[in-house]
Amino acid sequence: MRKTLLISVTAFILGTAQAAQEPEAVFAKTCAMCHNGQLPNAPKKGDVTAWKPRLDQGQDVLLKNVVNGLSVMPPRGLCSDCSDEDLMATIRWMSR
Repeated sequence: MRKTLLISVTAFILGTAQAAQEPEAVFAKTCAMCHNGQLPNAPKKGDVTAWKPRLDQGQDVLLKNVVNGLSVMPPRGLCSDCSDEDLMATIRWMSR
């Protein structure tokens, strides 16, 4: 019974995971250096047109590209203490 309860609680926690860091803080810490317009291929924060083709690929592909790095973007955008949830929350914030 305890094992079943532990598994259920763990699954619930994992299923409801939320970003631990505020997207604005992650952006300021690691993303802004490229996504404020310094790199022409890095979509700027709030540039809906530039973000659209990336978002159209789907959340899984977008997260994979961020986690692994893409082109000149380093893995995890140099945010070594960001969880996947932190990264997705930051992407959602940047793409609006």
